[in-house]
Amino acid sequence: MISKEMTDAVNKQIAKEFYSAYLYLSMASYFEVETYPGFANWMRVQAQEESCHAMIFFNYISAQGQRAILGEIDAPLAKFTDPLDIFKKTLAHEKIVTASIYNLVEIAISEKDYATQKFLDWFVTEQVEEESNANTIIGKLEKIKNSSEGLFLLDNELKTRIFALPAPLATAL
Repeated sequence: MISKEMTDAVNKQIAKEFYSAYLYLSMASYFEVETYPGFANWMRVQAQEESCHAMIFFNYISAQGQRAILGEIDAPLAKFTDPLDIFKKTLAHEKIVTASIYNLVEIAISEKDYATQKFLDWFVTEQVEEESNANTIIGKLEKIKNSSEGLFLLDNELKTRIFALPAPLATAL
């Protein structure tokens, strides 16, 4: 069984993960209006992943005999200027999520909560991937600048991203 402090912190993380999904849906909407269907697809998949992350935390709380208390979710950003702006905001957001995951790890370590530490290992690794993905796209956008051809090619590349159920959730089903 996990402590009240850890339960409260994980419950807050659930709201943060759902906020992330809202943020990426907001970004997807921008890309749809700007006729970048590949970028919109990438953000929709990202939103699905974030919703799954929230559910993984939700399931963990339940498995630990605690109740998930769902908090308020703030409205996401809605004003963007271009794809590079969005991916820089994506990276900045993922860094905030990484810090939040690290905070959970610190609580688990301080409480000698080995089960939660092990559970959080997947999220630590996942955040490395999240930041790397955003960095890669930022690098490509910086190289192509505002080249119509470059944006068209990158948009087509991002159309190919598909959603895959995260391993911790797939094994729980």
